[in-house]
Amino acid sequence: MIRDLCDGQLEGAEIGSTEITFTPEKIKGGIHTADTKTAGSVCLLMQVSMPCVLFAASPSELRLKGGTNAEMAPQVDYTVMVFKPIAEKFGFEFNCDIKMRGYYPKGGGEVIVRMSPVKQLNPINLTDRGSVTKIYGRAFVAGVLPFKVAKDMAAAAVRCIRKEIRDLYVNIQPVQEPKDQACGNGNGIIIIAETSTGCLFAGSSLGKRGVNADKVGIEAAEMLLANLRHGGTVDEYLQDQLIIFMALANGVSRIKTGPVTLHTQTAIHFAEQLAKAKFTVKKSEDEEDASKDTYIIECQGIGMTNPNL
Repeated sequence: MIRDLCDGQLEGAEIGSTEITFTPEKIKGGIHTADTKTAGSVCLLMQVSMPCVLFAASPSELRLKGGTNAEMAPQVDYTVMVFKPIAEKFGFEFNCDIKMRGYYPKGGGEVIVRMSPVKQLNPINLTDRGSVTKIYGRAFVAGVLPFKVAKDMAAAAVRCIRKEIRDLYVNIQPVQEPKDQACGNGNGIIIIAETSTGCLFAGSSLGKRGVNADKVGIEAAEMLLANLRHGGTVDEYLQDQLIIFMALANGVSRIKTGPVTLHTQTAIHFAEQLAKAKFTVKKSEDEEDASKDTYIIECQGIGMTNPNL
């Protein structure tokens, strides 16, 4: 899809290949389709294409097919509920229309993403965490799975969160995905915490055969709680997704994080190599973070300008 977006030449992009050569040309907008033909994540397709379409000549519509709620990738709900509002702070907007949900192993999901190009990206400063004001989420079942599974995941997650956060109402909705909007069988949960300064954190988990519903709910709740303990302004999964935008933005961006993940270290390495952006990672000097594993990731962005606008 990136080859088509950029009218480029691509060699070596076959299964088993250890080397690819990609020569991009001008980024054009328009309608593009990408289909993993498996439960491969539509959200990963979106991650790789978004920085390109932001600097395209005209608006883009991406028709992405595959898994919407897949392992080892953000669930589409995470992309819409956490990534979207924070990424849009860089000064762009996108629309994500979930036409069909698809689960492992069949896939069959479809999401349509629409975005307009920008002249330049603004830097962001996400260093003030604020206090948690809301916790909400959705526990879903699709296909042949009984609705009780969704209710059990939600209830187990709420119980787990209540042990640590007692003073907030936790609203996790059990959902039966409509038959005409879901391909295959699946279940999972995503729980979001929102803070007084607009920070968003999530914990999520997907059901697997033989794993009981309570365990799925508790796993998501524990992931959320772990992300709230470190004092950062982003969770461990948003951390690496913001690096490319920080690198391209015009000015200095700062985000406060918990322990810096290997994904983030890799993203920083490539952003420095390819975009020539400069990153620094240092321990947070805030008094309240003294006892925690909290870091500030700072980037002097390259101020990429869209030549088409």
